[in-house]
Amino acid sequence: MNKTINISLFLILCHLNVWSQSKQLLNGESASFKNIWTKPPAHIPNDVSVDAPLMGNGDVTMSVGFKGDQLRYYLSKNDFWRLQSKADGLSGPRVVGFVDIKVNGFNEGDFSAEQSLRNGVTASLLQKNTQKVTARSWVSATENLIFIELSAVGTATKVSIRLTAPEHKHANLKSGKVNNVYWLTRSFTDSVDIPTEVSVALKTFNYKDSTVLLQPGKKVIVGLSIESKFKNAKPLNEVLNRISKLDEKSVTSLMNKHNNWWKLYWDKSNISVEDRVLMKAYYQGLYAMAACSRDPKFPPGIFGWTTTDKPAWNGDYHLNYNFQAPFYALYAANRLEQGEPHDAPLLDFMPRGEWYAHNVTNTRGILYPVGIGPLGIEVTRNFPTYEKELGGLFFGQRSNAAYGLLNMAQEWRCTYNEKYGKKIYPYALAVVNFWEDYLKLENGRYVIYGDAIHEGSGKDKNPILSLGLLRNAFNLIIDLSSTLKIDESRQEKWKDILSKLSDFPVQTRNNRQVFRYTEKGVDWWADNGLGIQHIYPSNAINLDSKTELLTLSRNTIDEMKRWKDNNTSSSFFMAAIRVGYDPSIILNELNKYALHTYPNGFQLNNPHGIENSCTVANALNEMLCMSAGNVIRLFSGLPKKQNASFENIRSWGAFLVSARLKNELVSDVKIVSEKGKLCTLINPWPERKVLLIRNGKRSETISGNRISFKTATNEIIKLQVI
Repeated sequence: MNKTINISLFLILCHLNVWSQSKQLLNGESASFKNIWTKPPAHIPNDVSVDAPLMGNGDVTMSVGFKGDQLRYYLSKNDFWRLQSKADGLSGPRVVGFVDIKVNGFNEGDFSAEQSLRNGVTASLLQKNTQKVTARSWVSATENLIFIELSAVGTATKVSIRLTAPEHKHANLKSGKVNNVYWLTRSFTDSVDIPTEVSVALKTFNYKDSTVLLQPGKKVIVGLSIESKFKNAKPLNEVLNRISKLDEKSVTSLMNKHNNWWKLYWDKSNISVEDRVLMKAYYQGLYAMAACSRDPKFPPGIFGWTTTDKPAWNGDYHLNYNFQAPFYALYAANRLEQGEPHDAPLLDFMPRGEWYAHNVTNTRGILYPVGIGPLGIEVTRNFPTYEKELGGLFFGQRSNAAYGLLNMAQEWRCTYNEKYGKKIYPYALAVVNFWEDYLKLENGRYVIYGDAIHEGSGKDKNPILSLGLLRNAFNLIIDLSSTLKIDESRQEKWKDILSKLSDFPVQTRNNRQVFRYTEKGVDWWADNGLGIQHIYPSNAINLDSKTELLTLSRNTIDEMKRWKDNNTSSSFFMAAIRVGYDPSIILNELNKYALHTYPNGFQLNNPHGIENSCTVANALNEMLCMSAGNVIRLFSGLPKKQNASFENIRSWGAFLVSARLKNELVSDVKIVSEKGKLCTLINPWPERKVLLIRNGKRSETISGNRISFKTATNEIIKLQVI
């Protein structure tokens, strides 16, 4: 009873806080939105997601907790794993170390914190009567450096600073002090497939010792340098050298560079909607992904931030949606740098995937297990208790590699970058090769046998998710082949498979037709949304699909109502938008979803970490600018009488689109064509003619409810109603 009341009060306070912040919002900027803690985070350290302030630069990540009289900063790094292909809890991301700051005279009731979403700077405040100590922390966006600035108000306060790391029987730990610099090195080199090592150096500015009497008006700055052996052959030498060159003046310069990086990041694309709760969630999600995803070889694990040496699910890349979901929103949001890391582990695992395909299913191509790590590591190999196939943990699913194509397809369709296309082509071809061999042609249609839709659901026939994934895969390979002029002679076979692929299974529930999870096997599942993932993220149904498919889709959305679900939310809202479900219901449910979070934006009581970070951002971008199927629809997902605007949403066809909606009138429509492809959009002014202004010059007039026009590479086209 008390717990329920406390949670409800917490959500109300969060809502009020958002509305107070909204008054400060200018030009869609992130500056006014902040994450607020009124008490210490309760879920840090944690083997799953944390509720603490999150900081990072896409490589080095940091979170902070407070217990007793001690602030603890948890240091982690995307490339610091124990790398062994073995599923006994010995593989996965590991903690780099801790910065412990003991502040005398305070306890947990004295803690609060505030984090700016503009640049991630986090101020932890300890206050008792007139005595205050503030710890202002940030991870540099431009280098692997961390700064914690301590200041006191009122009376002098004793502060102790310590650099430590957890004890682990498999970890090698060395530490020491050189002049006034403390250092440590942590490594995993014994009984591993790939050795890993990371080094940290720490020094303080203005005070020489690690225990100081912090005087009012005289701050202490704690600086840290962090590097791994993947980035530098001698990481300890690197961090000691870098930290020795830092002084208070250089910290100011680094902060300026940090703020400039974040300004450029927020300028890549932005939106504005009237609901301030959703605006804050939009910024929270894109902030979190910027903070944890930028290393092109090492994407974040399932939780994004690592605070223990025993993360659940080995902290792995879980391939039956958890790994892919955090990246869904990044392509439309024009954050390609944050999306790039997604591909590396999938490409690196191809040799093992080929081995599994050859030996498990006797096919060409690739077959992937449920959990992998970076650099070809398979963290679920020989997993205890579960049934394995030649050591691989598949749960009977054959779809994991095809699932890995979803974000690759999205980046390709949104950029048509031929260099990127050549990079992913071998992977896409391997997926298609597998399914060419695995599908069975029966009575004029291609059928899937022995493919579990849910982990361990059995030898299902025609699982609806796989039927959607295959439509994505074969459409993608045809597009890649045509653009890159590779394997064009194989397109006839691929088109034949697409045209004869089995229809989506259907059933009747509560007197109406809805999708069935499989043709034979599982019909429904009470607590996941696999039954709509052929719509999204598989992109197999959109507003140009047949009427009966759209009716089935809306019925299924209505039957499920999985708006708030630990395994569904990242795809459920998008699927509803994609098929034209009632926009007022979607927006209302999205608002409730955005309120059901910890202060850092992670979902309450959902252990899965970053997978839902950008659920709101993805949904909002789709409401404002839908482009699935290469048809741009402006504001089609918004309820009537909503005002909104957006700049540089990246759409299919490699277009950057901007527009404004006010008082139900669309204006300021601008399309930047990066690749000179044909542009098709639903006329935002039905029954009216449209003037095209190309690179500032008036051009042709076109008409129709659906308009198409040629574009040139890097051409800027503005549309005006006449």
